[in-house]
Order: sequence, then C-alpha cells, then structure tokens
Amino acid sequence: MSVLTRPILEINLDNLEKNYRFLQTLAQGAEAAAVVKDDAYGLGAETVAERLYENAGCRTFFVAHGIEGENIRPHVPNAKIYVLQGIGEDSLASFERSNLIPVIAGREQLAFWKEHKIKGIKPAIQIETGLNRLGFRENELTEMSPDDRDLFSLVLSHLACADEQGHFMNEYQLQNFNRLRERFFPRLPASLSASDGTFLGQDYRFDVVRLGAAMYGINTAPYRENQMLPVVRVMAPVLEISALSRGDFVGYSATYRAAGNRKIAIVSIGYGDGVPMDNVICDVTEVENLHVGDMAFIVNEFYTLDDIGRDAGTIGYEVLSRIGKNRRFERRYLR
Repeated sequence: MSVLTRPILEINLDNLEKNYRFLQTLAQGAEAAAVVKDDAYGLGAETVAERLYENAGCRTFFVAHGIEGENIRPHVPNAKIYVLQGIGEDSLASFERSNLIPVIAGREQLAFWKEHKIKGIKPAIQIETGLNRLGFRENELTEMSPDDRDLFSLVLSHLACADEQGHFMNEYQLQNFNRLRERFFPRLPASLSASDGTFLGQDYRFDVVRLGAAMYGINTAPYRENQMLPVVRVMAPVLEISALSRGDFVGYSATYRAAGNRKIAIVSIGYGDGVPMDNVICDVTEVENLHVGDMAFIVNEFYTLDDIGRDAGTIGYEVLSRIGKNRRFERRYLR
C-alpha cells in the first residue's frame, strides 16, 4: 500500500517558454526581458533563467536584489541583469562579482553609486510617473547635474493600473513618462511596461518590456480571456476519507454544518504550503472510486492561480509566490 503525505508542485517549462515567446512577439520589436525576481515568482530563478537564456535567446533579466542576480549569473553568462532594488553596501560585493546593473531610484543610492562605481557598468534610472513608489521625482531630476544624468544607460518607470485597459492612469503615466524622458533623458533607451502594460499597445512598449506574471501563466489583462498557457499545477494527496452525518460540524469555529449525510476527504495541503486554509477539507459525496493516496488538484487549468487568488481575496501572483517558496512541496519540472 502506498501512503503519500507531501503536496506536489509541477512547473511546465515548455509552457513558460511558449508564454515568453508569445509575449516577445506581442512586444513587436521591443526587447523582451524576463523578470525572475522572488526566485522567479517561487518557481526557481536559476532553472527558469537558464531555460529562457538557452532555449528562447533571452538576454536581459530583472531581479529584485543583488544576491538574486548573483545566483542566476552562472546560468546566463552573457546576459544583462538589472537589479530593481538598486545597490547599497549590503549588496555591493554581489554587483562586483557578478557584473550586475543597478536600477537607481533615489538620491542616496545615486550618491552611493558615484562613490562605488563599477568599471564597465552604467546603471538604469527609475523615474516616478504616478505610482508613487520608487523613483526620482521631477524636482529631483531638475536638480540633477548633466554629468549625473549622463551616468545612466536606461530610463524606466512602472504603471499603476495597466491591468485595467481603460483606466485614466495609463494615459496619464504615459504622458508623464514621455515628457520627463524627453526633457531629461532624450537619448536613452526606455522601459515603461511590465507584462500588463505590454498588452496596452505599441505606445507603451518603448525599447524594453519587463515580462513577469504573464510569463508564469497569470492573467495580467483580466479584461480579456487569458492568452497565457498554464505553467503551474498544484496537487496534494488525500489523507483520509470519512463519513459526515447530518448535523455534524467541520473545521475550526464550526463554520460548516452538514445539512445531510455527506462524505468528506482531508487533503494534505494548507496554510504552511501557501494555500489560505489548513487542512483542505472537501465534500466528495458525489466522487466515486476515491481512495486515500489519490491526488486532489488545487491549481490546474480548470481552477487557476487567478481563480484561487480571487476566491481568497488576493491575486494569483501572491498565491504563486507563497506556494513556490515552500520547501514541503515535491517539485517536478516538466520539460
């Protein structure tokens, strides 16, 4: 008899590569950079980056921290690796060892960079256009000297509402970005859009698009049917099958009471695995031939990351990131 207890995370690298290639075609001439921050949204940055580098020809990657760039560098030897959180004394060694490119988003980091320049590296600059997160404000750009503005090799910003096609902020930020780059960085390549902005049209793509969530199968343009192939399947074994009598309660706080005789299955997955419940208890009254050890699908092509994010009151990216980080999963790559 086979007894299983661990949940399984399947990662379809073929579909991930196909999603990248689709988005690359959609970008219509803009360079398609891959965002592999947060350990490639929990799916394994080294494996994902190597696959895109070797098979799809991706030559530009974005990570969040210097240590992430250092980890993928051996797998993408000739690629550009941009670090979105910038550079500081706690990450300088990673930049020096691995030839990373910082994204400078504030005065303090700019001052640090000028003091610790790395030969052969020209950083990117992030400017604020309406999201009000990281980025130089217009008054700070005005105060910047021409010599300082010449330090950079790429100017970028980030859209706040690109998942809503008709949102006024998209046009507002586009106009801001165009105005600021023409005033301060007219000769630099530019990047405004992540995955969702790539779907907004040619005006938003500029020279580089930063492909993240959509590449991993998440619907970043929910106003249209998801055009991405599923990349992730999550399943977990049934630990127990029990009869539930009419009037019996289930779970903490007795939040469910059976209106009739039911059959339930307890599935080995929950909070500790990144799923917003623990353990999962399913009504399987109508399921025939179910046995302990059979697999329950938590995420698949019929109930997607976006679906579970919606039902949990969050987004697919958060669910994916939580699941992917968990070491309790048996991880399987489909190639």
